[in-house]
Amino acid sequence: MIVALEKVSKFFGAEEILTDITLKIEDNDRIGLIGANGAGKSTLLNLMTGEEEPTGGEIAFSKKRIGYLHQNAGLSGENSILEEMRSVFSDVLHMGEKLEKLYETLSTPQGNTEENHKEYARLQTLYEQKDGYHVDIKINTVLNGMGFLGRDLSTPIDRLSGGEKTRLALAKLLLSEPDLLILDEPTNHLDFKTLEWLEEYLTAYKGAIVLVSHDRYFLDRCVTDICEIYKGKLTRYRGNYSKFVVLKAQQLEYLQKEYEKQQAEIASLKDYVARNQVRASTAKSAKSRQHILDNMEVLEKPSDYLKSIHLKFSFTTEPVKDVLKVEHLELKVKDKLLNPDVNLHIRKNDKIAIVGANGVGKTSLLKAILNKFPYEKGTITWGGGVKKSYFEQETTDLHPEKTALSELWDRFPSIYEQELRRILGSLLLTGEDVYKKVGVLSGGEKAKIKFAVMMLEKGNVLILDEPTNHLDLSSKEVLDQALADYPGTVIMVSHDRYLLNKVPTKIVEMKPGEMVIYDGKYDYYLEKHKETAVIPQEKNTEKTNEFYRSKKDRAEETKRKNNLRKTEASIEETEAEISRLQEEMANPEIASDFARLQQTCDRLEELEQVLTKLYETWEELQGND
Repeated sequence: MIVALEKVSKFFGAEEILTDITLKIEDNDRIGLIGANGAGKSTLLNLMTGEEEPTGGEIAFSKKRIGYLHQNAGLSGENSILEEMRSVFSDVLHMGEKLEKLYETLSTPQGNTEENHKEYARLQTLYEQKDGYHVDIKINTVLNGMGFLGRDLSTPIDRLSGGEKTRLALAKLLLSEPDLLILDEPTNHLDFKTLEWLEEYLTAYKGAIVLVSHDRYFLDRCVTDICEIYKGKLTRYRGNYSKFVVLKAQQLEYLQKEYEKQQAEIASLKDYVARNQVRASTAKSAKSRQHILDNMEVLEKPSDYLKSIHLKFSFTTEPVKDVLKVEHLELKVKDKLLNPDVNLHIRKNDKIAIVGANGVGKTSLLKAILNKFPYEKGTITWGGGVKKSYFEQETTDLHPEKTALSELWDRFPSIYEQELRRILGSLLLTGEDVYKKVGVLSGGEKAKIKFAVMMLEKGNVLILDEPTNHLDLSSKEVLDQALADYPGTVIMVSHDRYLLNKVPTKIVEMKPGEMVIYDGKYDYYLEKHKETAVIPQEKNTEKTNEFYRSKKDRAEETKRKNNLRKTEASIEETEAEISRLQEEMANPEIASDFARLQQTCDRLEELEQVLTKLYETWEELQGND
């Protein structure tokens, strides 16, 4: 056990934020903490770390270390990147300095004592236990993973952007390796590559983890439990986020049945009381049933438990087959070239998600095809019958002085107010909220107005730029399903990998001068991306193997040629010896000596056998030439 909360409550003034929270965090837990904005997630994290005291209940802490990354974590601006990372290992680095000094002392006659040798051995053992020899390797590994590969590590932190500081703070916390790692929205400012590295790092992390995140894909990869806070109460679900969605649906279905069952019981009791309370013979039993009613804990209506928005996109006019053609489009911002050559062909019913590195021109492309971004080179051709509807992530096309209702009414003056209020109500903008000025609304509320506009526009091509940025988890789920069910064409830019894994039929990776199309959703794109990333390495390995094989071949070739030369020399010698013996046999003196002639014949026969084998060997060696 690292932290245990038992019936903890927390008040701010008269308002109770958390109610009767019981939660135990064990050594290897992987917990995702979710809940609506203002539900009390950050308050609960502060209680876990001891930064805040509970109003009621008890919190037990072990002696294990807790590391907490706030959304706005502080760094020492005077330090360089490397200095800040090395500060995590200050005690280990100090120990290393002592070892070096002690080593120098041992090299002197007066310092070469038994006592110093023992101290050196003790320090070295402790230094190895703390993995002191790998400090720089750890630092480089984490910094590279967090997107600082190739960065000058002497750069002062004050010169870093806000996103870079957030990533650096996370890198620093990861290096500290606490027993409980608490991360509040750690995926902000991270690209796909860094996210993937972080997910793999956290999956292998030895300690416990508590994550607050709206990144559903990240939660799926990193947690094994979901803790949801709703109306101050915490419920724990076993499984990752996708499992939680299933369990939550099952729970709500069960609660709905229990609610309906209780409502039927209440109606029956009320009916009995109404019919029997005035009769003397049944007044007592009616009073008993009234007592049951008065003491009954009425279940909350499940439909009120987690209200979700309702979205449905539709259209009335079918476009032609070829919806959009972009050819040799050059994207520039002032004098900065974003992308020199963009080519894209979109057909009817395609659902395209455009991904790519920051600054490659994704949002600029969306604006260019909508004629909201100037371009000098290239062509953009829309097909006949196309009706576009656009979701802009900045929502600058909403007038800050208009109310939510008037924003819709000015766009669709022929639609009755009741219908407009119904649409807004389906997006949980009800009552007086519809009269609030757009300028004071939250990012999520502005996004809902944009969705209302899109539903009313009935476009057959939806163009969306980061549509999930300001939405809560339940709203994201609804949007996913609405886009998946939409029968028209979708062109979107998004970093929401969970959305990218449910909606697109194609992932288009945008690179400078190149559009790479993957016929599948995000996991397929990721799989193919990994394959292409491995290919160069495999090719290099193959080239290396070819080098070693050719080196071996050259050695074998040299050996073959040497053997060939030796064989040819032996053949020449053997043939010469045979010729000499044949000449001897022609000599009358030898021919008249039977014993000597027999020896010469036997020797000649041996040499001919040797010559035959030599020629066989020569043919084998010659055949490889």
